[in-house]
Amino acid sequence: MIKRTLFFGNPAYLSTKNEQLVVNFPNEEKKEVTIPIEDLGFLVLEHPQITITNALLKKMAQNKTAVVTCDSQHLPCSLLQPLVGHSEQTERYRYQLDASIPLKKNLWQQTVVAKIENQANHFLLKGKNALRLKRYAKEVKSGDNNNQEALAAAFYFQRLFNIDGFSRNQKGVPPNNLLNYGYAILRAVAARAIISSGLLPSVGIFHHNKYNAFCLADDIMEPYRPFVDNIVHEIVATGCQFEEFTTKLKSELLIIPAIDVMIDGKKSPLMNAMSRTTNSLFKCFEGSRRKILYPEFCK
Repeated sequence: MIKRTLFFGNPAYLSTKNEQLVVNFPNEEKKEVTIPIEDLGFLVLEHPQITITNALLKKMAQNKTAVVTCDSQHLPCSLLQPLVGHSEQTERYRYQLDASIPLKKNLWQQTVVAKIENQANHFLLKGKNALRLKRYAKEVKSGDNNNQEALAAAFYFQRLFNIDGFSRNQKGVPPNNLLNYGYAILRAVAARAIISSGLLPSVGIFHHNKYNAFCLADDIMEPYRPFVDNIVHEIVATGCQFEEFTTKLKSELLIIPAIDVMIDGKKSPLMNAMSRTTNSLFKCFEGSRRKILYPEFCK
């Protein structure tokens, strides 16, 4: 079942009754809205004048609904998830924490190869030359100690948009603003899947910054980034104004959890595919599997 993503950009009062999310709009003449909590995957709260009850937060956590709050720049900045995401959580933590360095290097190599190959296939979809990206993918070594990911990213973003001088930078010119928002949503999807699989989002296979609580999410979301890039590229290609981040643009990016991707030869909503990725990652930690299952960007 595809879980819904709800975005709140206006003042609202969110509560619960009879296992329903109850929405009231105090400053607008709108009728009360109710939505089954079991249908919800993500709740994105942007406006500072949103009130949410503790009873609703509890039910969101029990349903494994990710509650995402946004900062003053309208970017997602926090994520509420349950403390217990899986019945075998403690055992799974042990497997993750005991993972050897050679295993982590191998898993990161697989991740980088999958990312670069998806970037290459995205280029092919857009009619761009992907030969250099394909070469970068073949040259990735264990742990990516020759840094093919960075080389591929520089080449990829210099040619992705037909914008003179564009480069990927969080504080750079648009459409970096769209990429930032899309990646933040993707990161929340990854964190939700990691916790549901009984793993620690703060313990990565490559990322290890002590100030980063989502190192593992930043690892496994890498091969999924081209799916966000594709949505942003399509927005830019329409010729619309994207310098100002409007509600309409946000709504186009909030579909990310529900877009179809190809994984293991079958179509699946991205958020479901992410869960398959995190489950396969646990099996790699456990030793019953040797390869992480990532989606393939179809040409």
